[in-house]
Order: sequence, then structure tokens, then C-alpha cells
Amino acid sequence: MAKTDIVVKIAEIAKINKAEAGRALDGLISYIVSELKAGNKVKIAGLGTYVVKERPARKARNPKTGEMVDVPAKKAVKFRASKSLKQAVL
Repeated sequence: MAKTDIVVKIAEIAKINKAEAGRALDGLISYIVSELKAGNKVKIAGLGTYVVKERPARKARNPKTGEMVDVPAKKAVKFRASKSLKQAVL
């Protein structure tokens, strides 16, 4: 499903035009990104939780050469589905 498909569905469900639905979706995405950048957790009831986790630096092996390489520490966005979402999908 692409973003345009989501916009069309939002417009149908909310009975608004596609432009308004697109702005609403863009606003939601922008808000989630800004909260995650600030280090906050974003919980959406019935959907799940987005959180930024720090991955520590580590050593890894290059599979092509077998050489050990350093992998730097980094941040990653994690999503944990809510219980109701898991039950709905199963």
C-alpha cells in the first residue's frame, strides 16, 4: 500500500477531499518524526508504540572478505504493535 492509497482511504472514511486527507497524513507523519527526534515515545492506541533505541558500537565480520570491521553506534526507530492490532491481524 502506497501513501496515495492511504490518502484515498482517509478521504473516503472521513468524507473529506484528497487534498485535506493528504495534509492530515503529512501532519501526522511530521508530528511523529518531530517527537521521535526529541527523544519522546509515540503511542497510538489500537496501533502501537514508536520509540528510538540506541544501538551500541560493535564488531562485525565482512562476509565477502572475512575481515572484522567496526560498526558505529547509531539510533534506530522501533515499532511495537499493540495487543489489539496483533489480535486483529491474527
